Amino acid sequence: MTGEIRHLLVAGFATRHVAASAARAGLMVYAVDHFCDQDLRDCTIECSRFDELAEIPGLIGTLCRKYPVDAIITTSGAEDLSDLPVPVLGTDPAITSRFLDKSRTQEFFEEGGWPVPTLAAPGSFPAMLKPCTGAGGWRNTIVSGEEEIRAWEAAFPGMPYLLQEVAPGIAASVCCVADGSRARALAANRQILRGTDEAAFGFCGSLTPLIHPMSRAMCRMAEDIAAASGCRGVIGIDFLLTSDRVFPIEVNPRFVATLDTVERAYGMNLVRIHLDACQGILPGQIPAPERVSIRKILFSEGERELRDDLSSLSPAVADIPVPPARFETGEAVISVFGEGKTEEEAREALDKTIRAVSLYMR
Repeated sequence: MTGEIRHLLVAGFATRHVAASAARAGLMVYAVDHFCDQDLRDCTIECSRFDELAEIPGLIGTLCRKYPVDAIITTSGAEDLSDLPVPVLGTDPAITSRFLDKSRTQEFFEEGGWPVPTLAAPGSFPAMLKPCTGAGGWRNTIVSGEEEIRAWEAAFPGMPYLLQEVAPGIAASVCCVADGSRARALAANRQILRGTDEAAFGFCGSLTPLIHPMSRAMCRMAEDIAAASGCRGVIGIDFLLTSDRVFPIEVNPRFVATLDTVERAYGMNLVRIHLDACQGILPGQIPAPERVSIRKILFSEGERELRDDLSSLSPAVADIPVPPARFETGEAVISVFGEGKTEEEAREALDKTIRAVSLYMR
């Protein structure tokens, strides 16, 4: 589309990170979101909450009739929506659908000659079991035999999956921006995973920038993958890194969950970069990071209650629950941040934030 974007609607399961970036870019922002946390409400003109993803199109329509929305940016859960009342800025839904299916993503990597972990041979264990759809790695697991596969199938009946050979390495990602045929790597990140048995591979934060011997090679590969993908705007490419190898894992054709740490580390605005890319404009030289930034999502370790508004802890926290809020065991509570000149300083600041938040949980 052409013309200035002033009123932007952000829609998806979790939108706070994108909506806040849009507000910092000077836009008037509206949101359709599952949580409608306090800080999302604070940075939007109106936030409409949903319980089921099927509600999103109707809520988008209502907001577009009520306000002069110029365009929409979608996040997880809404990436492949089409026939909406105003233009969607980002990847075409037909292209998005390919990368929302991990079996088709596997084919994309294999056809492009990228060293994706191969599919496991029948009866070969251990193997990485991945559902073909879904985000955040929450249902991924390593299985050691047919009995564990059957147990997973019983827990998630009817859900298609694939089995890959288990690849070594640390979880990493590259935040890229693409215009449909060209791409630029913006930042390399370390992914922080949940690590518990129930969600060992679930995303629960990031560290930016990732300093690693293979970071530059990973960024070059990410640019090649993003350019070949046909995606537009800010997207993410997930990897596993060893000391001398790079394994691409997934293409995320939507705004990255690492937005917070990328923006905080580099001082850039990803929504502005996204809007420019949708007009065919990619950034020039990427500046050096200004600091190290870490985000971690805190989960409730039991039944807990939050009675206070934690907005006073901002910007060291985000995704701030609206009090009073109750949390069951394992539920996400809040995002916490730590920043510093070094990773050690950033981790010390993160621990300080975690201690501050813990004082409010009952």
